[in-house]
Amino acid sequence: MKTWRVLIVDDEPEMRRLLSLYLNKENYVCLQAENGIKALEIHSKMQVDLMIVDIMMPFMDGFQLLKEVRQTSDTPFIFLSAKGDDYDKVTGLKLGSDDYMVKPFNPDELLARVEGILRRSYGLPKEQQSMTEEFGPVTFNLSSRTVSIHDISLRLTLKEYELFLFLARNKGRVYTREQLLNQIWGNDYTGSDRTVDTHIKTLRIKLKNHGNLIETVWGLGYKFEDKS
Repeated sequence: MKTWRVLIVDDEPEMRRLLSLYLNKENYVCLQAENGIKALEIHSKMQVDLMIVDIMMPFMDGFQLLKEVRQTSDTPFIFLSAKGDDYDKVTGLKLGSDDYMVKPFNPDELLARVEGILRRSYGLPKEQQSMTEEFGPVTFNLSSRTVSIHDISLRLTLKEYELFLFLARNKGRVYTREQLLNQIWGNDYTGSDRTVDTHIKTLRIKLKNHGNLIETVWGLGYKFEDKS
């Protein structure tokens, strides 16, 4: 079994220690950096399978670090930040991050997202790659929870994947924000229904020229529509 190497980048020593504690229990090898400059040094010298990065750090913030990393590498990247505004989330995803979580966080959710991103980024054994569903140009791999359009893979967060799959399976049907919240986030979710808008926005960014697969029905909600 492969041992995954995770680089934790945060200027707070206690946060680095805490994240390492959670990840070590699941047999991840953890590297630590207190700022973006140190992280780039480690990334250039050692194999790093995934990075968990704070945004607000001295010398080089998380956004600039991601820009630098993306010049030479597709290393999976999770932002873990106290900055929870939609603007920051969209900025991070536009720059090429794979996920964005807000502090304080649920350790089990973080571990699930780390595992999901690693599985999607590095693939699964062939015997686990057979369960697929196709909707127009979109192919969902149900085993690996990956999505591709015309054989080009997309990097989606777990909630983006679940939201996109749900809409695709119900092609042409319009769902309100409240209905989508109940379906994807569950009845116990206590956040704003605007989280649906944020996820739709980031999905469209990642879909690029195929962003029109998700249509806005003004005054009602959203639907999946393939007009190709």
